[in-house]
Amino acid sequence: MKHQSSDLEQLIRDLPKAELHVHIEGTLEPELLCEMARRNHLTLRFATVGELRQAYRFHNLQSFLDIYYEGTRALLSEQDFFDLTWAYLERAAQQHVRHAEIFFDPQAHTGRGIPFETVIRGIHRALEEAIPRLSISSNLIMCFLRHLSAEAAMRTLEASLPFKDWIAAVGLDSSELGHPPEKFVTVFQRARAAGYLTVAHAGEEGPLDYIRQALDLLKVSRIDHGVRCLEDPELVQRLASERIPLTVCPLSNVKLCVFKSLEDHNLKKLLDLGLCVTVNSDDPAYFGGYITENLLASQKALGLTRHDLYMLAKNAFEASFLGAGEKQRFIAELDRFMQAHLG
Repeated sequence: MKHQSSDLEQLIRDLPKAELHVHIEGTLEPELLCEMARRNHLTLRFATVGELRQAYRFHNLQSFLDIYYEGTRALLSEQDFFDLTWAYLERAAQQHVRHAEIFFDPQAHTGRGIPFETVIRGIHRALEEAIPRLSISSNLIMCFLRHLSAEAAMRTLEASLPFKDWIAAVGLDSSELGHPPEKFVTVFQRARAAGYLTVAHAGEEGPLDYIRQALDLLKVSRIDHGVRCLEDPELVQRLASERIPLTVCPLSNVKLCVFKSLEDHNLKKLLDLGLCVTVNSDDPAYFGGYITENLLASQKALGLTRHDLYMLAKNAFEASFLGAGEKQRFIAELDRFMQAHLG
């Protein structure tokens, strides 16, 4: 049995992966945060890296967001955004991530007086360099902060248009409760008219109805989280028949008390119901693990089989915003990998 679990562990580590739900600001490790604070002459509330790590204990989404936004204060220059993105990409490459679709929160920076251009140029430069240097392809997803107004989101959308070729989609994140998708219908209509795809965080802390609103009002291609869908069999059937992907983040869900423990998580149930479920890291610097750690912990807690792991990896490539030919190329690579690791 032990031999089998070590085989699965190695399989998870080496598996070609796509990550579809990672917030670039949420990859800011304490060491890099402290280094940026020093070079930008900022004083943090925490004297040491150790103190900062201790503060990464949350009882809900809001308690996490409070410290998350505090961390973003250290990001000031184009080089800061490059370094932040490059650090994630290097780690992702070590974990055999072949394609990443990365969220960024421009309002967390423009609200502090950092120009939109500074933010996106730093991130984009790192993504471009990662193609030849790390063999990672990527798409960038611009998120609107849902606790801010729809008018503020519209201003952010306008600011993004000169950089439209660098952004694949728009999304919706931050405090879910009390900020339904319907608040952003007009913004998302405008974004779709400009050629952006759409996604939205829904059904994490917020009610089940937010998933329906995201589908029907924002016309999203994917639901980020969506774990509350099991409360409604009709919705589950719809998600399955329409192949609407769910970008699930197991360690995040436990850390933010959406589930009491990983053993209680419904990832395996979602998979067994035929949903297009994927595993992702969300805000890995804060939640204790990148994509490999999420897969390892989920496998152990939920008894995921070799086939489950294959389906999670395949679903992620299928659910990505890559073209059909690129998806097929990555899935063929995954199939060859699985074939080579038989027995």
